Amino acid sequence: MHDIALSNKTFKLEHDPYIYQLQDTTEPELFREMFPYTETPKIAFNYRRVPENMPEDIFITDTTFRDGQQSRTPYTTDQMVHIYKLLHELGGPKGMIRQTEFFVYSEKDRKALEKCMELGYEFPEITTWIRASKQDFELVKSIGIKETGILVSCSDYHIFHKMGLNRKQALDKYLSIVKECIEAGLRPRCHFEDITRADFYGFVVPFANSLMELSKESGVPVKIRACDTMGYGVPYPGAALPRSVSGIIYGLQHYSDVPSEMIEWHGHNDFYKGVVNATTAWMYGASAVNCSLLGIGERTGNVPLEAMVFEYASIRGHLNGMNTKKITEIAEYLQNETGYDIPPMTPFVGENFNLTRAGIHADGMMKNPEIYNIFDTESILDRPPKVSVNNASGLAGVAYWVNEYRRKLGLAELSKKDELIEKIYAWVTSEYEAGRITIISDGELTQKYKEFAG
Repeated sequence: MHDIALSNKTFKLEHDPYIYQLQDTTEPELFREMFPYTETPKIAFNYRRVPENMPEDIFITDTTFRDGQQSRTPYTTDQMVHIYKLLHELGGPKGMIRQTEFFVYSEKDRKALEKCMELGYEFPEITTWIRASKQDFELVKSIGIKETGILVSCSDYHIFHKMGLNRKQALDKYLSIVKECIEAGLRPRCHFEDITRADFYGFVVPFANSLMELSKESGVPVKIRACDTMGYGVPYPGAALPRSVSGIIYGLQHYSDVPSEMIEWHGHNDFYKGVVNATTAWMYGASAVNCSLLGIGERTGNVPLEAMVFEYASIRGHLNGMNTKKITEIAEYLQNETGYDIPPMTPFVGENFNLTRAGIHADGMMKNPEIYNIFDTESILDRPPKVSVNNASGLAGVAYWVNEYRRKLGLAELSKKDELIEKIYAWVTSEYEAGRITIISDGELTQKYKEFAG
């Protein structure tokens, strides 16, 4: 028999939700109909739609120093400190980048963490990611950390095939670890690894229920990070679990009573859905989306932090204090100081993201940059739109380049019929008629400009 009670969320009479119990099994549930492995994964629909429930306070958390270091040359201590400062400046005074997580196992990482703590910033709050052991809890507590991430893999792929346990054994192990974390005086952040291949009602919900009970008993908030470890999550309304992002977030709130501020989405980009899945998580009730700078991370990478800056601004209509020009500074620092090679077509930070090559596009840019530029990239990102000069640029492309160059020198704009522009265009044409196939570099154009300008 179900009782009815007035909900403090919807303020309507509701049936008490069914309390899901752990479904222990002898064989793993691998959802082979969705994940056949020898074929591409399948997206199933059951047409069950859940209500949107975007929290008033949504924000970004960062994993640049944790997941972001797993797929590239590790940062030096000084580089980590500098990047942390830039994250602080990008997030602004209202702490839109609320937290960032560090490893603590190497001396380099610990030193970087300590130096960042010495800066005394409120945001991003420094947290850690550790192995689940008493020794590690004591280590991070001694450093002065208040919150730490704990890996609690929740799909049968991990429980049965990686850990060699059954669900009951895994649940008991995880709960004992979380209790130890709380006893050590830390706030646990439980990383529900591989949630998009997990038995949601048979393991995820019962486990989340146990964590919320533990939180109530101890008075310590327990955060759940829903990890789309393999990028299987989908944002489509009516998609079936375990792949439905909206279903996962709604289920954690509705069946396990996890508050929005304790739900964090951590996505990967294996199927090009990293950004849209993170936004969907926000829209359906997660306060936090976990990202890394430039999306650098395991395999295809994490959700790019800079993308979620613009997703926030697009949804809310303002930046809430975030300094978007720091995105360009961060990208330049990562490329020039850490040796990271940014693919040129990368949105917001790639060399070519606001560059046009076609002459007809350049002609439009000269008349009004809004025609081919996504927004005022100069005022927002400190990146004025650019035109590259090649065999398709035409006279308009050369004129645009010349006038941008002159603008930097404080000189007046020239007509595309100006003799100087026609001379440079004639030289460009002769280069390609002679068999050239590469673009004309800025350095070559600068040299020719000075030569023809006298």
